[in-house]
Parts: sequence; C-alpha cells; structure tokens
Amino acid sequence: MSEKDTISIQLVREALLQSCAPGQATDEVLNKVGIDPAWLQTTDARVPATAYARLWRLLARRGDDEFFGMDPRKLKSGSLEFLCRCSMVQPSLAAGLTSGLSFLSLMLEHLPAQLVRQQSLAEIVLLEDDQDPRRAFTYFTYWMIVHGVACWLAGRRIPILAIELRCAAPDFCDDYQVMFSENLRFDRPRTRMIFSADCLDLPIKRSPEELKRFLAHAPANILVKYRDPESLASRIKQDLRHLPAEQWPETDPLAQQLCMSASTLRRRLAEEGQTYQGLKDSVRKELAIVWLAEPSISFAEIATRLGFADASSFYKAFRKWSGSNPGHYRSLILNEAD
Repeated sequence: MSEKDTISIQLVREALLQSCAPGQATDEVLNKVGIDPAWLQTTDARVPATAYARLWRLLARRGDDEFFGMDPRKLKSGSLEFLCRCSMVQPSLAAGLTSGLSFLSLMLEHLPAQLVRQQSLAEIVLLEDDQDPRRAFTYFTYWMIVHGVACWLAGRRIPILAIELRCAAPDFCDDYQVMFSENLRFDRPRTRMIFSADCLDLPIKRSPEELKRFLAHAPANILVKYRDPESLASRIKQDLRHLPAEQWPETDPLAQQLCMSASTLRRRLAEEGQTYQGLKDSVRKELAIVWLAEPSISFAEIATRLGFADASSFYKAFRKWSGSNPGHYRSLILNEAD
C-alpha cells in the first residue's frame, strides 16, 4: 500500500468513539499506531491508511470486537477469518456472499442482511427494524467488510453502482465516495448496496495459503481502495464534474492546463493506475447514475448531457459500465417501497 493512500482524521475519531476512553487512553492508542493525537483537534488532517489499519487491529484486540463496539453483540476477534473461511468454500460469489451475510446476520444483532438478485442488478439489503438509523460510520464499516471480502473472493474489484442509507448525511463524505461510490444517497427508506448481478456468477477459487496472506494484511488490503483526494486523477475528475461534457478537453489541451507535457500526463496517470479515457468514462458513469435517480430527467437528456450522440449510444455505454440497462437501474433505484 502506498503511503499516499490516506484516511480522514474524521474516521479516526469515529473509530475511537465507542472503542476507547477519551484522554490519556486515546493518546496512548494513537501513539502506538503512529497517529499524532494532536491531529484529532484539526478538521482536515489525513493519516496513512496503514496507520488506520493498525488502529483497527489494535482496537479489535483490546475490545475483542472487530466492529468497534457498534453493535450490542461483539464481532469477536477471528470473525473476519471465519467469514472468509465459510465463504471461500462456496462455488460462486453469490453463494459466498449468501454464506457470509448469514454469518454476519447471526453475529450482529442490529444488522441482518439479505442478498437479492433482480434481473441484471443485485443488492445487499440491511433488514433493519423501525429503530433509529445507525451512524453513517457504522453502515460504512459494515460495507467495508462485506465489499472488501467480496472483492477478495472474486479476485477483482466489484464496482458499486449506488449505496443508500437510512441515516442522514455525515459532515464528511469524501472518503466514503472514494472508497465506495460517488452515488451515495442518505435519508432513504432502507440501507442497501447495488451492483451488477453479473458479478454474482464469478467463481470463487481461493486457497488456504491465499487466505493466510489476505488475513496477514487485513484490514490494510481492504482500505487500499482509499486514494488521496489530492491525487492527479482525483483532481482531473473533480474538474470534469464541473464542466459540460462537450467542454471536456482532449489530452494535449488538458496537459497544457496542468503545465506538463502530454507524455508526462499519461505517465503520471499510469502511475496511479489510471488513463484519461478511463477517468472520463468514470465521471460519465457517476453522473449517469445520479441523474437516473431523478425521474424528471429523460434518457435522451442524460445522453445529451453526457456528450453521447443519441440515447442508443448512452444505453450501450451504460450497459458496458454497469451490466444493466438504464431503464432497469432507474426502476430499481426508484422502487423504494418494495
């Protein structure tokens, strides 16, 4: 994991909230994992993801709880290992997720979950009762575990199309958007994660040796999906989001704007595992799934906003990005009463 991968100090505060007494005890814990306690008094400090991972493991050991004390039942030390073991023996990701979610539903009192497949889309739904919503950090920690294990089981990243949460939006969302999806929706009737159902058919082929390596680096290998919001790719995507698609620059003009050569731009993006075309497609996808949640915006208008020649071209691109057609996605995301 590159030390450029960082976590907001806000998430450190959240992790400590129910796991560690304030004052000297907190300072001791933070010093042990290489985080300056003074950073807690700032709003924009960021810490290495590796340090956050060490904090996670230390708090889990001390409290015998891998879920930061956020459920009446502890997710006792060793739960992540058992979750992986009971999932990796299944033939497909669908079966592995079903097994893993059953285990977590048994262990956690307030977060029972169910995997639902609806044509080309799949969702993991938290079957909460009518009690008050959990903290955003609680939900996102749950998704971090589930999604991280799912990606390991499949041997590839599972793209998330949307995450809906019952709770109100927290004061900070940047890290969550980078980790999961730009399409985060709060104050919704239920909490769920939506992704392409094609992923459910992926085979699971993990060995005991691979499990040992995964656990040896967990949770740092789950947190690695965090990227520095100041990275070149993040800055370019942020600029693209604020421009109409027809005004997006080509590579050479963009390089000039950034005061570098086109070859340097391509090299620096490659070092971050990105391409300019990939960034443009990523922003188009993010905008599309946000606008599809607005029934007043027609498919033709979305196509035009995204710079496509017609709605048919948009349909093909969205199917390539998400594994689903826009109509089905809109139907699922708006059908909140089911």
